[in-house]
Formats: sequence, structure tokens, C-alpha cells
Amino acid sequence: MVHKLKDGLVYTLKDRCRVCYTCVRECPVKAIKIINGQAEVISSRCIGCGNCTRVCSQSAKKYVDHTLETKELLNSSGIKVAFLAPSFAAEFTEIIDYKMLINMIKQLGFDYVMDVSFGADLVAHEYNKIYSNKKTPRSISTDCPAIGFYVRHYYPELVDVLAPLVSPMVATVRVAKKIYGEDVQTVFIGPCIAKKAESSEVDIVLTFKELRNLFKQFNLKADEFKKSDFDGPIGNKSSLFPIHRGKLHAVGRADDLKVENIIVTSGHDNFKEAIKEFKDNLDSDLHLELLCCEGCILGPGMSKDKHQFQKTLNVKRFVKEKVKNMDLKQWEADMNTYSTLDLSQQFSSADRRIPLPSEEEIQKVLVDMGKLTIKDHLNCGACGYNTCVDHAVAIIEGLAESEMCLPFTIEKLHKSINELNISNDKLVSAQQTLMQTEKLANMGQLSAGIAHELNNPLGVITMYSNILLDEIKDETVRNDLKLIAEQANRCKSIVGGLLNFARKNQVRYKFVNIEEFVKNSIDSIIASDKVKITFKSNLIDKMMEIDADQWLQVITNLEKNAVEAMGEQGGELNIALDGNETDVEFVISDTGCGIPKENMDKIYTPFFTTKPIGKGTGLGLPLIYGIVKMHRGQIHIETNADKSKGPTGTTFKIKIPRKKI
Repeated sequence: MVHKLKDGLVYTLKDRCRVCYTCVRECPVKAIKIINGQAEVISSRCIGCGNCTRVCSQSAKKYVDHTLETKELLNSSGIKVAFLAPSFAAEFTEIIDYKMLINMIKQLGFDYVMDVSFGADLVAHEYNKIYSNKKTPRSISTDCPAIGFYVRHYYPELVDVLAPLVSPMVATVRVAKKIYGEDVQTVFIGPCIAKKAESSEVDIVLTFKELRNLFKQFNLKADEFKKSDFDGPIGNKSSLFPIHRGKLHAVGRADDLKVENIIVTSGHDNFKEAIKEFKDNLDSDLHLELLCCEGCILGPGMSKDKHQFQKTLNVKRFVKEKVKNMDLKQWEADMNTYSTLDLSQQFSSADRRIPLPSEEEIQKVLVDMGKLTIKDHLNCGACGYNTCVDHAVAIIEGLAESEMCLPFTIEKLHKSINELNISNDKLVSAQQTLMQTEKLANMGQLSAGIAHELNNPLGVITMYSNILLDEIKDETVRNDLKLIAEQANRCKSIVGGLLNFARKNQVRYKFVNIEEFVKNSIDSIIASDKVKITFKSNLIDKMMEIDADQWLQVITNLEKNAVEAMGEQGGELNIALDGNETDVEFVISDTGCGIPKENMDKIYTPFFTTKPIGKGTGLGLPLIYGIVKMHRGQIHIETNADKSKGPTGTTFKIKIPRKKI
């Protein structure tokens, strides 16, 4: 019979879980489900080994605590018996005499404290019968409840080979009920949490850590003047049960190397492999002696310190002293008294296996995690699973998440960072564009106002200058008048630029042959023979929808700037067209002096110019920028003004939609 716990043996303190997957890695049956990075124990799959509680560095895994229920039992009526597991010798090393510990347990309110090692003696006697009888079918020991749960849940086909015997705990409880009556209230104290779910014949199971907590609550301390011995039968060499190969020592077989039909192992990796081989290959008369932990002395209910070998030594010393001083005749009499006690137990299967998914399902998950080839299967174990395939299976079964894969998560993180960087760059670009657009809009309004106010007086100046030139014959005065007229015309040119700048938001689309359009713009350029102009087009569809007047300003301005940048020494001006069904790209490149790095942030600022006074207004590039943006286009500049870094020159790349939207 198995005692049912409402909420399972182990639970998670979610505020402490830190996405390390250590519990997944250490769980022999993978009874851990990861939800949003946090590990939850699946109680129906748990075998109670408690590995997760021992390995969790954040103490996020806790097993159910029965100290409160124990206090309630102690306050009730009836006979109360405590059953002390022999592994106590490895736990309470600070208590110099075990009789002091027994007295402390009695002070909690227990009427009797019994020695579980006597129950182990009875069980060991029955196992010796199994090992000695060559006709006995192969078997798996059932002292360790976690082993029993593992077989019943994950190898149900082997239930029939579980040794049909109770554990020392249950055997001792049956002895107590024979002595004190069936109504006796029972509390087992030991290192194991699986015991909490082992049998309904035991009312409560406490771990040693829980017992220490009770001592603390009752303010009980060891007193060398207060001692009590075990009540009822006292065990013999079976006090060695909690250490590796301890049972074989108890049955007198540990030193017999000729015994080949008994395999002894402990630890969750070892017992799993032993059962697997037992099922597949091993002889029919083989017996497996298994412990889930590396000896009960390392059970999850023990204190945190490992010290495996020191604990083993402590148990051996205790047993040596105990056997030395015990009354062997009384022990033999007790064994005879309880030799007829029923120690049998029948096990039933409780299959908790999840059907394996298909190979196609597994491959799909692997591909989704970027594991396209076998070389991508790192099998690093960071996720808690031995292989990438195991992890993929767990994902399909709803036990794991893709993000548990460290390489996958790192790659995903890098991708997210790159996307974030790209988005940030786009945002910065958009902000700069917005600021530039706002600046140009404000300048446009200002320019329109200035142009309107200057146009009329400039017209008057120009008109009267020309009239005076016709009337006056004095050459000196005429030269002055010519200068006035010339500068007035320059002012009118600036005003015209201001008006164009202010009106750039008025786009009047029409279809044009862009190749012919660019060729005509080249024909209008005034350049020396030292300037070599080339034009190349890769366009298949030559038609596009633009504001021809505005776009002529863009092309001619860039061409003129290129010619001026090359100066008297000349150079090469290369104009190219490229594109696709949706966009057309203009590339205008020169071998001129280039734009200095310190000026790049200013080139679209109205009235900024590097040309000599009287040669430029500083409105050309801002006007070009505004027209490009009004056509929903993009403009990009590549330039080098440092001869030490290679050939100087500037390339403008402008991409605009082929059609208006």
C-alpha cells in the first residue's frame, strides 16, 4: 500500500527559482516541468529521490514538512511510537551517546522509541533466503522506496521481479503493532523523503532535518545524565543497511567474491543503468541490490554536508560498538519470536511513461532550434537533458522549453540585440530626419517671408540700375552701376532659391523617361574639357513618376557641385541609373576634393557653404534633401577628403519610389 500525499512530495518556491535547470539535470526521471523558465515538480512522475532538493543552490526545492502534524499527533491520546532509522549515527554526530538522542525523542512526547535496524535484521534474513536459493527467480530489492517507485512507474514490465518484501521501516512497524496493538500511532524518523509516500502503515514520516527542527522548537538539548535505550527488540549488524553494500554485510555475503548473482550499486545514474541492463541482457538468476542515493546516509533528509566517507565511518563505528555490547542470546530469541511475522508485500504497476513522439516531430523541433545537422547537436547538457534529442522530446511532451538550450538562447539573444540595434539606428535616423525636416520647414517659412519682402525692392533696384545705364555715358559711373545691377541680380537669384526652398513641399507628379531626363540635364552642364562625363543606365523600365521641375534641380545641382569640386584640374563625373520594379537609384560620383569629415553634419543646414563669398548660397543641398524626402526617397553620401586614405571624391546615392503612392 502506498500513502497518498495530496500535493506530492516536493514543491518549488517560485521566488527563488533562478532558471539554472540543475534540478532537471539531476532528476533521474525528468519529473520536472519548465514553465516560463521556472521548474515545477510533476508529482505523478516523481519517485521521491529528493535529488532536486539537495542540488538546488537557491533552496527553491522543498519537500513537504510534517513537523506540525507530528506535534498534533503528540498532543493526541493513545500510544505513540517513534521508529529511528540506523542512519542516525551519520547525522547526530554531535551527540556522544545514542541513548541521549533517544531520550530527547521521548521528551518530545513519544512513549516508545524502536530500533529500525531490528526490522532490517528480519528483512535481511528473508533476503538471504532469496540469495541462497538458486531456484529463486531474479529479483530487485525493495528496501529503497524510490527504487520501487522507479520500477513501478517506468519499468512496469519488471514489477513481478520486485522482491515481495516490505522495507525495514514497515517490518519494524509490524513488530510494534504486535507488541503494542494495532491502534498504536507510528512516526518513522530517517534520511529519506520517499518514505513519506511508501506505506499507509506508517502515520507520519519525519526526516532528520525535521527532527532537528522539533528539537529546536521544544528547546531540547542532549544531556549526558538523561539517557534511554531502544524499546523492544534491538537490531544487530543490519544497522549497516544505510551504507553502500551494507545489506550484504548484514546477511554475511559482502566478503564472498564467489557470489556472482548479486549486483550492488547506488546513485541515480548507476541504478538506472543497472535496471536497464537487467531488463535487456542480464541472467535470469541475477539479483539487484540497489539504492537510489549513494547510501541512505546521503539521503535528502540528512543535513547538507556531504562527507560521505566520514558518515560511513561513523555508522561502522556505531555498529561495531553496538554489536560488541549487545546481548546476542536476547537478539536470537527476538528473531525467533518474530520469525513468523508476515513481511510480504505485493506491488502493482503504475505506468507513468509518456509515449515517444515520432521522428518527424522530433526533427521539426530540432530544426526550429537551429539544429539542422548532427554537427549542431552539441549535447552540452546545459538544458538539463543528456542530448539535444532528449531535450526535443521533452519539448514535445510539454516538459521543457526551447529557451532552455543555451546555444539556441544565445543565438536568439544575439539576433534580438542585432534587431534592437537596427531598430535603434532606424529610430535615430528617423529622429534626425524629423529634426531636419522640422528645421527645413521652419527655414522654408522664414525664407518665403524674406523672399516676399526682398523681391519688390530688388526689382526696383534692378530696374533703375538698367535705366541709369542707358542714360549715363560716364564710364566710371557706368562701372558702378553695372556692379549695382550685378549684385542686385545676385540677390534676386538668392531670393529665387529661397522661394524654391520654401515651395519644395508642393510635389506635382508626372511620368517621365528618366534616362532622357538625366541625359538632358547633362547637356545643360557647363564643364571644361578636363572633366570627363559618363552616363550608364541598367534600367529596363525607363518610366517613373516624379516632379520634373523639382527633380531637375536635384540632378543639375549635384552635377554642378561635382564639377565645381573637381576645379580647374578636372576629373571624372560618373552618373548611373539602376533599379527594380519599385525603386530607381541615382548615383552621381565625382573625383573632386571630397567633403571634410567635420562638415558632414552641416551639409543639409540652410546657408551653410564652403564656397567663396559670392559663389554659393548654402541652399542647394538642403533643397535637394527636402525634394528627396518629399518624394519619399533616401539619400546617402560616401566621401573622402583625406588623400592619405585613398582617392578623394564624393558619391551621392539617391533612391526614390518609381511611382507615387
